[in-house]
Amino acid sequence: MVSGRKREFDEQVALTAAMEVFWQKGYSGTSLSDLTGRMGINKPSLYSAFGNKESLFIKATELYISTRMKPHLEILNNTSLPLFDRLKQYLMSIVNQQCCANSPKGCYLVQCQSEIVTGDLPEQAKELLTSTDSLPKAVFVELFQHDQEAISLNIVDHAEQFALTLYTVLKGTAAMARSGAQAQDLEVVVDTCLRGLGLEK
Repeated sequence: MVSGRKREFDEQVALTAAMEVFWQKGYSGTSLSDLTGRMGINKPSLYSAFGNKESLFIKATELYISTRMKPHLEILNNTSLPLFDRLKQYLMSIVNQQCCANSPKGCYLVQCQSEIVTGDLPEQAKELLTSTDSLPKAVFVELFQHDQEAISLNIVDHAEQFALTLYTVLKGTAAMARSGAQAQDLEVVVDTCLRGLGLEK
């Protein structure tokens, strides 16, 4: 029995490259030539390893969620820190990523979610982006409803509104990062928001 030809590229490296293209250009703005050029593979290899463009986008989005989104949550789960410190460090960890010079600026999800309204996204991609959009708000609501300090500050009574406020700030800093804002300049936005929620250092 003759075995299939071994792939001559690292799939994880290629997928990371695809993620960065989608992050920079969005789904509709990314061509197959953009992808193969950045991934360093040809179209047959792309189709063989990842399927079509939509399938590759799904895999790239899942990679972003697991490697660029979920790791920040460890900060919120560090209950040895006061609530202000956890929220400040969590928000600034994301802002620093949004402004990082070593990756596309802004937020992959914000960039791609903006295309939902155009109707150009395939249905499965739209569903993934829509479901993922609800996760940050749910994380904040969960925190505010169960954290003892949040309860003592009566933040629990406004958990939904405060969660939406924080997520809106992060979407705003993502847009600012794409337009060239630096993380140190956006820190004042984070501090002002937290003070507005009744949290002080």
